[in-house]
Amino acid sequence: MPSVARDTIKRLLTPDITTLWVVGFLLLCTFLLNTMVFQPILRIMDARSSAVRGAKELAESASQKASAAAAEYDQKLNAARGEVYGQMDAMRKSALDKRAELLASTRATVEQELKTAAARVQQESKEARAALDRDASNLAGAIVSRVLGRAS
Repeated sequence: MPSVARDTIKRLLTPDITTLWVVGFLLLCTFLLNTMVFQPILRIMDARSSAVRGAKELAESASQKASAAAAEYDQKLNAARGEVYGQMDAMRKSALDKRAELLASTRATVEQELKTAAARVQQESKEARAALDRDASNLAGAIVSRVLGRAS
């Protein structure tokens, strides 16, 4: 029996033609699947990947440009606001200066008019006192002459 076992083992270890056909068929199937299915799928996936990468780069570039434009807009807006505030401050200062000048002018005019009015009132007061003194003197003379004229 050892010879039968040896023949069986030898027959099992030596490849026959069907095994070669199966290996050949597997290699052919592998080659065909690789060239007709896997490589086109991989090319499509690579193309999509590069398209997505390009779109991301484009979006990032657009985002950076938008950020730069927004920063420039903010800078110009702040500069314009500063300029407007400066103009408003200058106008306010000018208006306050004019107001102070007008108040000083009005105050000087009022003080002058007050001095003139006080001098006029004082003059009229002197004239009224002088007139009252004359009238009092005349009235006193008239009263004395009446009183004396009746008494005699």
